[in-house]
Amino acid sequence: MASTNDAPVLAGIGPDDALPVARVAARVAAGHGCGVHLLHAFNWAAMAAPAVSGSRADAERLIAEASEAVRLSQPKVPITTEIVEGPAVANLVRKSESAFLVAVGDGGMAHCDRCIPADSPAVQVAARADCPVLVVRREPPPQGPVLVGVDGSASAETALAWAVAAAKELQARLMAVWVVDTDDAIEAATQRLGDLVARVSADETAVECHVVRGEPGSVLVDQSRSAQLTVVAARGDEPWRGMLGAVSQAVLYHAPSPVIVVRGVTGGPDADGS
Repeated sequence: MASTNDAPVLAGIGPDDALPVARVAARVAAGHGCGVHLLHAFNWAAMAAPAVSGSRADAERLIAEASEAVRLSQPKVPITTEIVEGPAVANLVRKSESAFLVAVGDGGMAHCDRCIPADSPAVQVAARADCPVLVVRREPPPQGPVLVGVDGSASAETALAWAVAAAKELQARLMAVWVVDTDDAIEAATQRLGDLVARVSADETAVECHVVRGEPGSVLVDQSRSAQLTVVAARGDEPWRGMLGAVSQAVLYHAPSPVIVVRGVTGGPDADGS
């Protein structure tokens, strides 16, 4: 991941989620003083010759519509655009090395009752990118708090720092939730959560801290129903897992709010890291 000053918000522009993704990417870019890079990818080689010219025209129209959405939403945000050949996931993952954040649409997964395939593009980008990934829902969220899941791990502390910055950007209150599995753990977790929030939160950010007994994924999905954004670490305290932990997967698949999966960084969104 490049430093904030140098890196754009990379927005994956597809036919189903182009405008919501472009608008959210523009808002994030404006909040962090960076530009937006709109990227649309498709596989030229898989198309017959007559289809290529038509698809190129469709791609250019899609990028033009997304660019206009950014301009109308945030007129001062610089815009660059790109149409590339090949799978969208591979291109977004590769370009995430030099991005501040990647924004992608969820493909409708939040409203899908069946099992979400692991090869869903949003899941693959969230699992493999070299920077935080913002998964945008098709329906606008309520004007609720920014929700963040905390579990005491270093990666969750980084997610907390990102959530604090997001709450400041959105002028929203922050709701930090730590889920424990026994009543005996509540007191210690309450103390640790309070200490963590005090260390990373800005004085002007209103914060609610909650320690809840339950299953972390289920609790966060339930709390996300009233949130305007949910922030989770990619793996939390599960370093033995694969590219996404159980909690981040549950939230990514089922939370109705937009979700930031924090990965590829060791500090808050103003940190210069890789």
